[in-house]
Amino acid sequence: MRIATRAIFLVSIVALLLPAAPAAAQQDVVTVASVSGGGVVNVPIYIRDVSGTPLGIDQPPGSRIQAYSIKVNYSPATAVGAISISRAGITAGLTPTFENKPAAAGTIALLDTFNEGTNPIPFTLNGAAPGDQVANLQVTIAPGTPPGTIITLTLDPVLTQLNDQAGTIAENTTLTNLALQSGTITVLAVPVVPTLAEWALGLLAIALAVIAVRLRM
Repeated sequence: MRIATRAIFLVSIVALLLPAAPAAAQQDVVTVASVSGGGVVNVPIYIRDVSGTPLGIDQPPGSRIQAYSIKVNYSPATAVGAISISRAGITAGLTPTFENKPAAAGTIALLDTFNEGTNPIPFTLNGAAPGDQVANLQVTIAPGTPPGTIITLTLDPVLTQLNDQAGTIAENTTLTNLALQSGTITVLAVPVVPTLAEWALGLLAIALAVIAVRLRM
C-alpha cells in the first residue's frame, strides 16, 4: 500500500515538473462564403482580424493587415461561364497602391496593397465570424449546368496570405498563423422569364380571341 502511494506521489511530482503544452497559436481567417443561386451569383470573401496574431489592429503601426493575396480555385470549371473578382465591403472605397487580378482556367486571384497612412483597412478586431468583407466573386453559371451542381471555391493554401504594407510580415498556412475557409456555389434553376416578343405574342393571341368572341355575338 505504501509503495503504491509513493508511486502515485512520484508520478504527480513528475507531472508538475513537465512543461505545459504550448497554447494554440492565434490565427487570422480568410473565408469564401457558401451560397446558392443561378444565372449570375455573387460570392463574398471575408478576412477576420483576430487579436494575438503578427498582423492586426491590436499591433503597432507598421504591423497591420494592409496587403493580401487571395487565390480561389473553382471546379468544375465547365460550370462557370464567366468569373470576375473585385474589392468589396471595407476595401471598396479604398485606393490601393498596387492591384492585380491574375486569372487562368479554373483559378482567379486578387492581390491588393494599401498605404497604411492614407488608406488603412478598417478591420473590426475579433469581429463575429466570418469577419469583414474585403472582396466579391461574381460568377456566371454556364448555360446547361444542371441544378444541384456544386461548384467548389477552394482557397489556394500556397498563394493565399496576408501582409503588412511593406511585405516584411506574413501570415499564411505554412506559418500556421492563417486559417482558410473555402466555399461553394450550389446551382439553382433559373426561372424562365418571357421575352418581350413572347409577351407581345401572348397579348395578340388574347386580343384575337376577344375579337372572335365578339364576332360570334
